[in-house]
Amino acid sequence: MADQPLWHGRFESNPADSLMKFTQSLSFDQKLWRDDITGSIAHVKGLVHSQIISKIEGEKIVTALETVANEFANDKFVFVASDEDIHTAIERRVTQIAGDTGAKLHTGRSRNDQVATALRLWCKRELANIAKLTLELCEVLNKRAGESGWGSDGVYLPGYTHMQRAQPVLLAHHFAAHTWAMLRDVDRLTQTIERLDVSPLGAGALAGSSLPLDADFVAKELGFARRFNNSMDAVSDRDFVAEALFDLTLIGVHLSRLGEEWVLWTTQEFGFAVLDDAYSTGSSMLPQKKNADIAELARAKSGRLIGNLTGLLATLKGLPLAYNRDLQEDKEPLFDSVNQVGLALQALAGMISTATFNTQTMKSAADSELLGATDLAEWLVARGMPFREAHAHVGALVSKSIRDSVKLSQLVTADEKLGADAASLLQPGVGISRRSTQGGGGPIPGAAQAIELSAAITVMRARVATLVN
Repeated sequence: MADQPLWHGRFESNPADSLMKFTQSLSFDQKLWRDDITGSIAHVKGLVHSQIISKIEGEKIVTALETVANEFANDKFVFVASDEDIHTAIERRVTQIAGDTGAKLHTGRSRNDQVATALRLWCKRELANIAKLTLELCEVLNKRAGESGWGSDGVYLPGYTHMQRAQPVLLAHHFAAHTWAMLRDVDRLTQTIERLDVSPLGAGALAGSSLPLDADFVAKELGFARRFNNSMDAVSDRDFVAEALFDLTLIGVHLSRLGEEWVLWTTQEFGFAVLDDAYSTGSSMLPQKKNADIAELARAKSGRLIGNLTGLLATLKGLPLAYNRDLQEDKEPLFDSVNQVGLALQALAGMISTATFNTQTMKSAADSELLGATDLAEWLVARGMPFREAHAHVGALVSKSIRDSVKLSQLVTADEKLGADAASLLQPGVGISRRSTQGGGGPIPGAAQAIELSAAITVMRARVATLVN
């Protein structure tokens, strides 16, 4: 029996080696051992509760499951060739330990609802941990924002559009932009966890069971918020995996954008930031190199995450109800994405928390007179000139300044519609102080944003704390 799959009864010969090698999932679904045992213990308690097995039998099976859990925890569990997946491996071992009583473990249960239950339990825990790590990066960014200053004496740098210098913004405002994006990531993860918080146990293979199972009891035992509504949907639903992969992919995209900026900022051409030695690498050939490998890999791995998401969606798109073996392909992309995002979040948090900034280089770049062109146009608008006319007027002065290599401030001072008062807007540090719109990049709205951002982090921290065991 030990060398036969648990479904051998229907068949007159053993499965071919090529079938077993191609269909196995044990090589990757071992991650679910803890969750499978948790689900199995709840299932056994449900069988006792419904008087399908006796209390003594239930205790014997639970003891065997706890023994198996201890074997896994201490790396003493021994797999055999017939173990297709972690679920059959555990059941096989429980039956070895508990004998005929152990063979009652699978009563009223299919691997279909068993696998779905274990995967949901795993997602609840692991996505909560990703939410925690994402929030920790948010806190690093917010801390660096505070250190750079939200006030009129804060560090500022050029803000870019189309990768061209556009207007000066506070460095704190720049950090906050990434923080708000990743707070949305945390919010999405918490909502995904809430939606997947459904117990599939009791759904069986697809239609439930003729045994008097109590799915509500088992759901409560497992800490799920509710049980399934439809047994066919319960075993075939992988929306929660697709949604988790989307959340993880979008985090990866946000980290990629952040990484791209740090790649640029740490070049000699930009010179805005310097990485700590512990969070940078060197070249095997070029002695002078100091590379932003963490930022580069954060940028690169977004493609891998996108591939994991699109691959699963392609797998799901043509599946009829209810369970199909295709659904085995949900785990490797999910496990990989959770692992990669978790590693990236921790590495970037360390990189950013230890980096130093060349603040004078940032300020010098932001103090270019051309970055005050919009302020000049708005100065004219405030005095009654239509914006398009003001835009054209200042644009002509900018063009002349570049063409004739003349400082823009000189042209503005001599201009009859602008003059010396307007030219003063082009002095270093003046432009940043004029950003006054709520949520804008200057010190006037900065004080309010600093409070709002810290409050949002506090609220999200409380939400995540309820999800992390």
